[in-house]
Amino acid sequence: MSVAATDVQAQKNLRRVVISSLMGAVIEWYDFFLYGVVAGLVFNKLYFPSFSPGVGTILAFATFAVGFVARPLGGFIFGHFGDKIGRKKMLILTLEIMGVATVLIGCIPSYDSIGIWAPILLVVCRLAQGIGLGGEWGGAVLMAYESAPAHKRAFYGSLPQIGLSLGLMLASGVIGLLSFLLPEEAFISWGWRIAFILSAVLVLVGAYIRTSVQETQDFSSAKKEVAKIRYPMLEAFKRYPKTLTACVGARFVEGIAFNVFGVFSLTYLTQTCGVSRTVALMAVVVASGVMACFIPMWGAMADRIGKARIFGTAALLLGVTAYPVFWVLHNYATTNLFFVYMAIIVPFGIIYAAAYASMASLFSESFDPTVRYSSISFVYQFSGIFASGLTPMIATMLVQANDSQPWYLCGYLLVAGVISALATAWISSLKSAKAEPRALPADDDVVVDGNVVPE
Repeated sequence: MSVAATDVQAQKNLRRVVISSLMGAVIEWYDFFLYGVVAGLVFNKLYFPSFSPGVGTILAFATFAVGFVARPLGGFIFGHFGDKIGRKKMLILTLEIMGVATVLIGCIPSYDSIGIWAPILLVVCRLAQGIGLGGEWGGAVLMAYESAPAHKRAFYGSLPQIGLSLGLMLASGVIGLLSFLLPEEAFISWGWRIAFILSAVLVLVGAYIRTSVQETQDFSSAKKEVAKIRYPMLEAFKRYPKTLTACVGARFVEGIAFNVFGVFSLTYLTQTCGVSRTVALMAVVVASGVMACFIPMWGAMADRIGKARIFGTAALLLGVTAYPVFWVLHNYATTNLFFVYMAIIVPFGIIYAAAYASMASLFSESFDPTVRYSSISFVYQFSGIFASGLTPMIATMLVQANDSQPWYLCGYLLVAGVISALATAWISSLKSAKAEPRALPADDDVVVDGNVVPE
């Protein structure tokens, strides 16, 4: 095959990889967010009816949190096999697990029909969703990142990240449409199930597209080395202890900012500021649309001026802007909706987009292909327990401790921003040290974070 024909084939495969990674990410996030959107509207009534409405809602959201606990397990399992046998196979499997679990949720009978088995099955399916999503993120990012030309890896690595915003918008839109078209009784009885069962169609299309892509060049080139590594995650801890720690610290503000601006802001606007739920939800949906537009722009920018610069600057800005953002929300929530929308769109749709877009390539290039899937999955999912899973609860406690004032929460976000910026600088210094010319290690030497350490 000629060089020109090879280039054409590579470009064709890259387009397929991008489409499959993005579509898969949209489906996975749609399934994951769909549960959260429906939990407080339906599940408290159908699966926890023997409790008071307040307790039933808490239990419904507790099953939502189960997904966050399961995500690190999924990252560990699929990261291991993604490094051992390939990214492509794991991506098809995670998509199928997530899709089957989502469809089954739409088919679970109510508590009145099967009793205690109803909430038990709900929790089991939610665990499966979390496991599937835990393995999906790292694989989708790596398929795009490792298939792209070296000078465009940040741009292509950012494209699957758009799935987060599109999945959130799609889940909210489908439920909103069904709520609008159906009477409340019909929606609660069976209408909500349509949104979950529709996932089957999306999964079939996504799985078909993913079967047509080729394995990444990075993984194919590293197969011989991969065969020598029994446990990629343990190998990563041996070789990259500092880099893993630095990446976990860098991701801290990203997880907190998403949940503060994209999740907690809804509660703050509706319960503290008196804004209608529709207005608050639309602000987040519009910001998600803006985010989808800015993510590829920031990815391209990261290729030109540096991934760490984009991410580190965004980390600081997410912390610093917390004060003006919540000042606007606190003082203008009921008097100026334009200010409210801009206060959500700027930090969430623009600044957060810069962090999320550059994060994928920043973490991916920090690790060798032989342990890359395991490493970035660990960083993203493990840090998510603290940065994402606990943030809504911590935010609520901080606001309540300050008499419904948001300033303690702003301080928390500022500290997180500083920590992440410093951790990003640490990542850069570790990469610089790794890039310095060194003598080749002897057979009995160990390479730790790019440094040769004699046995």
